[in-house]
Amino acid sequence: MSEVMQPQDANFLGKVFGGSILAKIDLCAYATSSRFAGTICVTASFDRVDFHDAIEVGDLVIFVGHVSYVGRTSVEVTIEIYSENLILGTTRHTNTARVTMVALKDGKPQVVPRLVCETRDDKIRFLEGKLRRELRTKHGEERQRIHAKFNSATNEELDALLIAETLSE
Repeated sequence: MSEVMQPQDANFLGKVFGGSILAKIDLCAYATSSRFAGTICVTASFDRVDFHDAIEVGDLVIFVGHVSYVGRTSVEVTIEIYSENLILGTTRHTNTARVTMVALKDGKPQVVPRLVCETRDDKIRFLEGKLRRELRTKHGEERQRIHAKFNSATNEELDALLIAETLSE
């Protein structure tokens, strides 16, 4: 996908608003995952978005999406974003995003095709995607464990944790 950034895309500093880029990332993830899955895909999570460099109003922004990992019904899309100054003819890599999409048919999760890894880079991207998924699962379980611990703590225990946190800063 490509789009020229316009004045309505600007933030208070005159650069392109991150929210505009996020919306376009979501559209690119939809197009990439739905083309791959052959059905409608919806956003499950924005796993990571890195803002490497600011984008100027007037630049042509290019979104390049590719499927980096697939689960049973989910598709991880990696999107590289480039900003091209049309006057100077220069291009910069400004963002990288990873979005997990879920394939749906009749409102229910739909099994997606297997990803065929043909090149060495394809294989590395797939294995890295699998690792990211496993780490997200572990992180979610740890977050739930800590959440339960905090909710079951007494006010005194919470105060002690807050004091310890303040002292460590």
